Amino acid sequence: MEFPNRGTQPAPAPVHAGSKKFKPSKDSKLGKILTIAVAIVVAGLIIFAIATMTGANGSSEKKLVNKSKLQAVFLNTGQVYFGKITQLNSKYLVVTNIYYLQSANANGGGNNNAQSNLTLIKLGCELHEPYDQMTINRDQVTFWENLQDNGQVAKAVSTWVKQNPNGQKCTDQSNSSPNTSNTVQKANQNGSTNP
Repeated sequence: MEFPNRGTQPAPAPVHAGSKKFKPSKDSKLGKILTIAVAIVVAGLIIFAIATMTGANGSSEKKLVNKSKLQAVFLNTGQVYFGKITQLNSKYLVVTNIYYLQSANANGGGNNNAQSNLTLIKLGCELHEPYDQMTINRDQVTFWENLQDNGQVAKAVSTWVKQNPNGQKCTDQSNSSPNTSNTVQKANQNGSTNP
């Protein structure tokens, strides 16, 4: 095989570095501006996503808490706590000045048709004597709501506060906790370890 025309073509001229200076065109300036704009938008989206996941934007629900009213917090377990929501975010809420309802059947038996007497209990004098503050995981909260002053719970809390102007005293547990707590307390006062 012969290639007779191969030697007749002129060799390309060598490229020398620095022989031609690069001058940016309008298209390359536009490309840089678009790249910077896209980077800013992506950074903004990342910051927004992080703020959303950490609950930094949860202030809108927090604004719904009426600080002058009581709130009711309903848990997945069916338990309801009444008090003041002092902190609220996507992970937990903090309730202070806590009350809860305790029921006792009027007939004394386990009959489901029996009328229940509900008693409002102030948190604090239970067997384990908790502080009057509760931090509740948001996964456990079904919903919460502000209570009106003329509702039965708000009236009962107001009555309790009037009857106990110096706050709760755990030495007299007959008004604030079940009889089992009184039994345990009396047994421990007598030096017995068995309730």
